[in-house]
Amino acid sequence: MSKEQKITGNIQPPNKDLEILKQNFPNCFDKVGNLDFEKFKKQLSKNEINFSKESYGMDWLGKSYARLLATDETTTLLKEDETFNQKEKNKSSENLLIKGDNLEVLKHLSNAYYEKIKMIYIDPPYNTGSDGFVYADDRKFTIEELQELAGINEERAKRILDFTQSNSNSHSAWLTFMYPRLYIAHQLLKDSGLIFISIDDNEVSQLRILMDEIFGEENFLGLFIVNSSPSGIDYGHLAKTNDYALFYAKNIEFTETNFIEDENKKFSYSDKISGYNIAPLYNGNVAFNPQTRPNLFYPFYLNPKNKIEGDFYEISTEKKEEWIEVFPVISKKDGIQRVWRWGKPKSKDNINKEILGYKNNKGEYRIVQKNRLTSKMIRSLLLENIYSSRRGTGEIEELFKQKVFPYPKPTGLIKTFLEVGCNDGDTILDFFAGSGSTGDAVMQYNSKNEGCRKFILAQLPEKIDQKTSKTAYDFVKNELKVEEPTIFDITKERLIRASKKIEEENKEKDLTKQDLGFKVFETAPIWEDYNFESEELEKQTSLFDESKLTKEDIKALLVTWKTYDGISLTETIQETDLNGYTAHYSNEKLYLMDKGFTTKNLKVLLEKIDSDKSFNPSTIISFGYHFESKSLREISENIKSYANKKSIDIDFITRY
Repeated sequence: MSKEQKITGNIQPPNKDLEILKQNFPNCFDKVGNLDFEKFKKQLSKNEINFSKESYGMDWLGKSYARLLATDETTTLLKEDETFNQKEKNKSSENLLIKGDNLEVLKHLSNAYYEKIKMIYIDPPYNTGSDGFVYADDRKFTIEELQELAGINEERAKRILDFTQSNSNSHSAWLTFMYPRLYIAHQLLKDSGLIFISIDDNEVSQLRILMDEIFGEENFLGLFIVNSSPSGIDYGHLAKTNDYALFYAKNIEFTETNFIEDENKKFSYSDKISGYNIAPLYNGNVAFNPQTRPNLFYPFYLNPKNKIEGDFYEISTEKKEEWIEVFPVISKKDGIQRVWRWGKPKSKDNINKEILGYKNNKGEYRIVQKNRLTSKMIRSLLLENIYSSRRGTGEIEELFKQKVFPYPKPTGLIKTFLEVGCNDGDTILDFFAGSGSTGDAVMQYNSKNEGCRKFILAQLPEKIDQKTSKTAYDFVKNELKVEEPTIFDITKERLIRASKKIEEENKEKDLTKQDLGFKVFETAPIWEDYNFESEELEKQTSLFDESKLTKEDIKALLVTWKTYDGISLTETIQETDLNGYTAHYSNEKLYLMDKGFTTKNLKVLLEKIDSDKSFNPSTIISFGYHFESKSLREISENIKSYANKKSIDIDFITRY
């Protein structure tokens, strides 16, 4: 059985929020898909949800434009560096380095990596006035288009377009730049995911409010003060020694954080609990209480007659006779009823393992989280030398024997965040990769712990100025033999050198299971006169000449489409021979990209569906420009009418 043929062209980030609304409140949408907000409000009011008439937030000139950019379709394709990726170390790697504007990169990742990322670390432009940040945008909207798309008046649309073309470095420009990137980043994080953002005084206040809007104020976990310049930088009236790092969760109810190792200190308690460091499970943040976080307020039940693991007591989330009911504490300092740090589902998963009952020296029963005695909860003051920018510079100089990158982040900072926010097998994203510190840190951390965390890095191919950055320019030009040196070339080379360094330092270890390679992709402009939005071949025949497309162009389109269809970039797509016609298959999706598909090939395709146990395409996607309309109808009708033996319900989609 098959569904009817579909025609699609748009490649843009999904609006999962809208999908959730439609699933849960279908009666609030009209027949063309518009939300009836008054009906929506009434339905929620029945559930005793009140709509606040007062709100607190931040507005700036480019905000409506930034929202548009967050959901606007991509303007690029994705290309694979096949030569590099087929090297022995890289061909099975699940690490990624992507060259391109990070907003475009994030949009390309938004389907295949939706809710797949466990941790994000970024070190964005600080907008100091001397760091070179200016807002640049190559999107071309008319005043009328922007009015309609952003829902604003003519005067504001004109002001926004003037502002986006002015190379501004104002707070508004910086916020317009950051908003869409953080919006998509939020979508990519798992529910248990975390984000760390390095920043300094110039934008920390604006970033905090922006993050509250995108991630939710309740998901703010803390602000780190990082001792980045121990000797101090002269700022006129003070010697500045620190930067900051904002710390947010995707969803506080599912948040998972780890204790960090403290090699210099041994923890001891009067209770003499051998081998463990304990922390209360309640949340100490005054903003969290039963009214603001009702899902984090529930009782545990403790069995005072059954000690397990030394001085710990058995607990349950289910009420049991003669067991003691234990709620989070009411603070003696402020009188506020606390809530737990963990939601009930996570508590159930860890009960009597990581969380247990405990009786303190005052005879009060508590619920605690246990960890090794040499570990501790991360502190908000990060003062050690491993966090200084001087350490980061030293790491670069050790790898390159010269200073080819200014103020790189030290791997020590990122490894600390990895220890807090990641477990084995997790994926870490950094879309302001810079020198590649995050990828280096992940590989180092994996080699130390025999782990398999994966990284995805994105870096703009920003040109290196020959005058202001002569050392870096000469290195890339002369040693790497790159005609037009860019920051991306340094990022890539650092990862290569960092990998070799780890191998050299761990010769006595078995590193065969370590992923010390990476794959490279890049964004490339969509072909001239090509438009993803075309609905019918006839509409574009006079505009786009497909005969000028090369084999490499078609490969780029295939990579772009497979990622859009939810297939990860590191996942291999198989070539499938249909009696002389090469199709491409992965994850139950079959792509017909080339010309020359005939009735003979269609017959082989249908037979293969019946006979090949490993071949089960639920979606067949064709590149419409390489098929005649008659051929497309034939394929669609045959697939629709063919009763395959596996009873697979097959979609046939034509894209232009």
